[in-house]
Amino acid sequence: QTWRPPPWLGCWPAVVLFFAFAWFELIDPAPDDPARLAWAAGFYWLLSFAAMLVFGYRDWSRRGEFLAVFFAMIARFALLERNEVERSEGGRLSLCWPGATLSDAAPLSLSGIAFLLLALSSVSFDGLSKTFFWLGLFGLNPLEFPGRTAVIGIGTFGLVLTFVLLAAAFILAIVLGQRLAGSQHSLSQAAGLLVWSIVPIALAYHVAHYLTALLVDGQYAIAALSDPFALGWNLLGTAGMQIEAGVAAGAGSAWWLWNLQAGVIIAGHMLAVLVAHGLAWRLHPVPARAALSQFPLTVLMIAYTVFGLWLLATPSVG
Repeated sequence: QTWRPPPWLGCWPAVVLFFAFAWFELIDPAPDDPARLAWAAGFYWLLSFAAMLVFGYRDWSRRGEFLAVFFAMIARFALLERNEVERSEGGRLSLCWPGATLSDAAPLSLSGIAFLLLALSSVSFDGLSKTFFWLGLFGLNPLEFPGRTAVIGIGTFGLVLTFVLLAAAFILAIVLGQRLAGSQHSLSQAAGLLVWSIVPIALAYHVAHYLTALLVDGQYAIAALSDPFALGWNLLGTAGMQIEAGVAAGAGSAWWLWNLQAGVIIAGHMLAVLVAHGLAWRLHPVPARAALSQFPLTVLMIAYTVFGLWLLATPSVG
């Protein structure tokens, strides 16, 4: 018999685990060391297995397993949805606009808001932490990078600070929007509903920021699939494939990569603005009030777009 977690717990376990994952990836001295990575993955597997035994698969996947929580939120922006026609048929798939399923989405709790803001702030700090600007703030020479061990404290501080600043800016935008519209809705209700507009921005940042890593490291993954245990196998015929690192290097590659990344970020922000406006209509049926309530949040999104494009263009380490 499983133990049902109390409602106040929300998805705080997912927030904590997402932060731990971000810290390990961005701050830990050697996250790609095979032995270190194996220990971390094994520990997480045991933790997830034990949590599912205690809370049950359904509750833990919805509240604690941060990847499941993240992908469930991203799924709201899928191009396909299932229409429940008849129970015997199990429904059918149909095309829909990204974010169309948010028309009946419930406001997220405080833990859900924190989770989405952390998903965005962590990838933003990943880009910021490598810039000459960030390292210069602490007197570090970017051309003589001391190594990750020397910046653990700085990195941890920056990861937390980025989240706090984004959360403060988001809440301020919601408060100002509510006052401009003369809304009677509570801050938690407005923030919990409008935070859904953060999802396409977070998704766009993840795609843009990790695109180069996917193009290069993805080739290593394809090669490793042929010989997963390093026993000399060649199951898929890709074990000895040539890794083309030039796909993400050189002037030509840099041009199309930067434009593709910039396009993804801009498209994500445009979708976020549209989604936020649609959600504002749920809070403020009067068009003028809905538009006024969105002005501060739109300014924040534009500012974050500029910040994202700056991260792509500014000199960085590595």
